[in-house]
Amino acid sequence: MTPAAQSNERILGLLSAAGVFCIWSGFLVFSRAGMQSGLTPFDLTALRFMVAGALVLPFAKAWWPRHLPLHAILAMSIFGPGALYNILMYFGLKGSSAAYGGAFANGSLPIFTILLGLLFARRVPSWQQLVAVLILLVGAVLVAVPGMRAGGNNVASAIGFFLAASAVLSIYFVGVKHWQVEARQALVLVSVPNALVFLPVWFFFLPSTMQDAPWTTILLQAAFQGLGPGFLAVILFSISVRSLGPTPSAGLAAAVPASATLLAIPILSEIPTTIEWIGMAIVTAGLVLLLGGGQPETRSLSK
Repeated sequence: MTPAAQSNERILGLLSAAGVFCIWSGFLVFSRAGMQSGLTPFDLTALRFMVAGALVLPFAKAWWPRHLPLHAILAMSIFGPGALYNILMYFGLKGSSAAYGGAFANGSLPIFTILLGLLFARRVPSWQQLVAVLILLVGAVLVAVPGMRAGGNNVASAIGFFLAASAVLSIYFVGVKHWQVEARQALVLVSVPNALVFLPVWFFFLPSTMQDAPWTTILLQAAFQGLGPGFLAVILFSISVRSLGPTPSAGLAAAVPASATLLAIPILSEIPTTIEWIGMAIVTAGLVLLLGGGQPETRSLSK
């Protein structure tokens, strides 16, 4: 690849990562609002895949990655931003703030991604990337400190849900890079199997309060969850990971708590404390350092 092509690919990756950054900040805040409105985690997951599944299903046959082995298809479908990840996140947000969710779910994502990259893809991050991720984690924890002080059983269980969600998504990050999954392939792998499997299970077996929720709430959540995290973010995730690599992409996700905290001010009336503002400043510094980090050394394995 020529230097000009590499530069263009990096710019595309950065723009895609910025898009994911914005969508995922909104995801934390709007999902928290959905929990407060009385919808269940299963309802929010169903709304996401009703919309995303309907949009992608007509293109499923054309976009399906027939070259991928079965274990790769299963990994991308199960561990992507699908039903499993969303349910874990929604249950976490049910018992904690949006900033808290971002700090643990997104803040731990670089750690899981680095570990999986080392173990399975032999991807070695640069020292600058490692330092940047450490700075991001420090800032993310500071953002979460007020919630930790006011915590309890609900917060403790929320941490477990967020860490599990982070571990799930890190598998997807590493898989996208390892198997070179294209954006439209990622979209069909995440949206269609999850819609076909989860929606019938939700309709017949899972608890739902959707019949009691206002139509305005249902339409707002369906539009945002389906079009944002369910559709656009899946595309942008794939482009970002393929262009920048799993570690920088996961590191950018670790900066989400800061922006989610800011977005929660007008929407959820959750006002940051002084220590949260300090944490957001540290996150910003880590983000700047991460974007200047070198590309990880890669020793490829057989695919």
